[in-house]
Amino acid sequence: MPFKVTFIGAGSVGFTRNLLSDLLVVEEFHDIEIAFTDINQRNLEMVTQLCQRDIDENGLEIEIVATTDRREALKGARYVINVVRIGGLDAFKLDVGIPLKYGIDQCVGDTLCAGGIMYGQRGIAAMLEFCKDIREVSEPGCIMLNYANPNAMITWACNEYGKVKTIGLCHGVQHGHQQIAEVLGLKQSEVDIICAGINHQTWYLQIKYNGEDMTDKLLEAFENHPEYSQTEKVRIDMLRRFGYYSTESNGHLSEYLPWYRKRPEEIKDWIDLSDWINGETGGYLRVCTEGRNWFETDFPNWLQQPAKEFSAEKRSEEHGSYIIESLETGRIYRGHFNVINNGAITNLADDAVVEVPGYVDANGINIPQVGDLPLGCAAVCNASISVQRLAVKAAVNGDDTLLRQAMMMDPLTGAVCNPPEIWQMVDEMLVAEKEWLPQYQEAIASAKERLASENLIETAEGYQGAARLKVKTVEEMRVNREEATKNASNANKAKDRIAVDK
Repeated sequence: MPFKVTFIGAGSVGFTRNLLSDLLVVEEFHDIEIAFTDINQRNLEMVTQLCQRDIDENGLEIEIVATTDRREALKGARYVINVVRIGGLDAFKLDVGIPLKYGIDQCVGDTLCAGGIMYGQRGIAAMLEFCKDIREVSEPGCIMLNYANPNAMITWACNEYGKVKTIGLCHGVQHGHQQIAEVLGLKQSEVDIICAGINHQTWYLQIKYNGEDMTDKLLEAFENHPEYSQTEKVRIDMLRRFGYYSTESNGHLSEYLPWYRKRPEEIKDWIDLSDWINGETGGYLRVCTEGRNWFETDFPNWLQQPAKEFSAEKRSEEHGSYIIESLETGRIYRGHFNVINNGAITNLADDAVVEVPGYVDANGINIPQVGDLPLGCAAVCNASISVQRLAVKAAVNGDDTLLRQAMMMDPLTGAVCNPPEIWQMVDEMLVAEKEWLPQYQEAIASAKERLASENLIETAEGYQGAARLKVKTVEEMRVNREEATKNASNANKAKDRIAVDK
């Protein structure tokens, strides 16, 4: 069944290689077309070389077409897998560093909070260009599977304004499912879950084992777990106070709420530094930086390692390949997807992007009605949805007033900063990130004038946050080559990009 799949941002070694491997496990897909596109020629060449070797050593006759010409790569595509990071690490440093000067201490900064909002401004500007190309040159009805963050904002913009059917995909539900089974002393396959909410704030509403709902047993199980009681303090506290466990990691969740990172002296009470994802200041930026440096340095050794084996046993839990398999073969797949609400969760706004259960087969992607979220959970989600709606409309229209309002409404930003501080911070971020924000040129010119005045609010220049760790050098990473290679493969939540595609 020949059809074409295009990866945008294919220079991401972790996502691209793993998702391609998942896809080619499916026997019916051994004659599909694969296209890679990226603006970074060197990364594109390295990842293509690795992936082509994997294909060849698994005995398949697929030849990857790799090109920096995005429209050429998208021609005739039935599916597009988006794994971009607009602005790359250069912009990411600004998303973390500028808010820190104002006391906003983020672990990640790619979904909500000041960093996630600005990431969305860059991403949406580029994604609307991607959507235009898809509408014009891809196969009619082409579906985009979006892995890029901020997932909900990107998915919202592509569906409503880009007019391309886009499904947002994330692995938070699967990872939390693993944890829940572990603390209950069960196998993951024995525990059935239903989750609903918004991306990175999705709630395990039902947890069943042999027909018995285990939700009431969860708090005690997590509190008594030797590892998670220390590494998941925010998630456990939210479970204690709201009654349901959240899908997202401790570090992520801590920056989406107004309570856990607003006082520097209290941050370490809620996080753990054994792994970046538990709450380290700028933790994801650190591991992405280390991963990129290691991959670029150690690439020749990657080619000496065994090729990835395309086998069902090694297929990941990422939804993308299963969705395509179900649509093409009719095999039924159940997962949790990010889609326009349209009544699936009845006490969240219809226009919002929600993360809910879905079923896929040859008839399409089918979303059942979940009903109401518990009132407290809905309140948490609705606060974030208001930020997302403002941020999406700001990005689409280049409206810096809406952008500033999104920052004010953001839970952590609003807990830390007053309105004049937020206004000045937005000015700084617009000016610093101007090369990726074509829709804001007029606002940026005005921001430059304000920043040139002598009446600026004093900031904590050079402040590194409450829990910052040093970026390892390549020499330091060589001490544990296996760990460094694993980090380089797994750090990519989305593509490291250095500029906007044109």
